[in-house]
Amino acid sequence: MKEKLYTIEVMDAVKAGDECPCCYLERKLEQDAISFTLGSSYMEDDIRADTDQTGFCRKHTKMMYDYGNYLGNAWILKTRMKYLRDHFKESVEEGKTGTAPQKSALFGWMKKTSSENRQGKESCYVCRKIDETYERIQNTFVYLMRTEPEFISLLKNSKGFCLPHFYDVLNTCRSRCKAEEAQKMEELLCNLMERELSRIQEDIDWFVEKYDYRNQNADWKNSKDAVPRTMQKITGGYPADPVFKQK
Repeated sequence: MKEKLYTIEVMDAVKAGDECPCCYLERKLEQDAISFTLGSSYMEDDIRADTDQTGFCRKHTKMMYDYGNYLGNAWILKTRMKYLRDHFKESVEEGKTGTAPQKSALFGWMKKTSSENRQGKESCYVCRKIDETYERIQNTFVYLMRTEPEFISLLKNSKGFCLPHFYDVLNTCRSRCKAEEAQKMEELLCNLMERELSRIQEDIDWFVEKYDYRNQNADWKNSKDAVPRTMQKITGGYPADPVFKQK
């Protein structure tokens, strides 16, 4: 199975002790995609043709700027802007020659690109590269749950998943496994998540209570970083991460 190519990375992610192994892997995929895009690949004609047409979502445009390769960004933006200007001009000309009002074609194109920019994945080269691998990683999770007792043990002793990625794993279990097998996996995963959500609740509760003057001398326990960890558990990602920059 192709999924076996990803088993080491998935196993390592679960062993990392993160709040969500999928977040852990997704961050690596994202950083690798940014590094690839702003590495020497931007000088390759086929890559540039792809980035010209696909573009980048708002989040990854900012990440590319923060990365620090300004010349690489400039080359990508140079040909992306030409691509957009050409389509802008075509839309204006279509409006002039068509039966609809002049601005209809232009505004239709702008509405499409604006909507895709907000949604991200349909018009982002980096999002697409992440998605191409992310599905295989999800399949690898299920493959390991089905075939490796060691992985089940690791999973039971992990911190679970963030809620969005937990939903993804459940859906993959249901789509890749027979009903009885999927039900057993779902029971294991739900028990794990109930335990770990309770742990996070205790941490964020105590973080709030620690600001009560009566607790000023009490121990922080495990709550010092409860805010970013709770954010991650609810929405995924790493809100406390530093900016990703070129080394």
